[in-house]
Amino acid sequence: MKVVIIKYNAGNIRSVLFALERIGVEAVVTDDHDEIRSADRVIFPGVGEASSAMKYLKEKGLDKLIASLTQPVLGICLGMQLMCSFSEENNTECLGIFAEKVKRFPDNAGLKVPQIGWNNVTQLRTKLFDSVPDNAYMYFVHGYYVEDCENAIARTDYAGVYSSALHKDNFYAVQFHPEKSGEAGQKILENFIQM
Repeated sequence: MKVVIIKYNAGNIRSVLFALERIGVEAVVTDDHDEIRSADRVIFPGVGEASSAMKYLKEKGLDKLIASLTQPVLGICLGMQLMCSFSEENNTECLGIFAEKVKRFPDNAGLKVPQIGWNNVTQLRTKLFDSVPDNAYMYFVHGYYVEDCENAIARTDYAGVYSSALHKDNFYAVQFHPEKSGEAGQKILENFIQM
């Protein structure tokens, strides 16, 4: 089983590597097109800012490559947002794998922006969430979100209900950080590897 983590101008790759090691999975961190194409599973994580991340992806030709992948792909946090069509963060055109737009949380909802900390995920669907209890707590750090939509496979309430996980074809994406979400997050990573 060859697992690749896409290397690009965004942080948090090390914690994903450690989480995979804990479940006995070795992964390669690379931006090499052939390595990514030949992987059995691809993880597209990220913490950072949308426009600079997209600039790097375009410079390396990774924007076209990621959208063309046919093996299971998992986007995490910024990775999920970049898989959408557009982000309000610096008005960024994204990869367009999902048609959804990424919006900024309203500042007037009486809630802290960004959302940092634990929140629950509900209405879990697809094999990604096998054996993960509905209402499980996951760790979030984000100021932007994807509205509730038909591609949602998990939902979370923070200033309203939004899509905290998406699925379309071979592409899966989660807004939270499974690598920092204890046993439930570990189970999600295991499920993804076993797909």
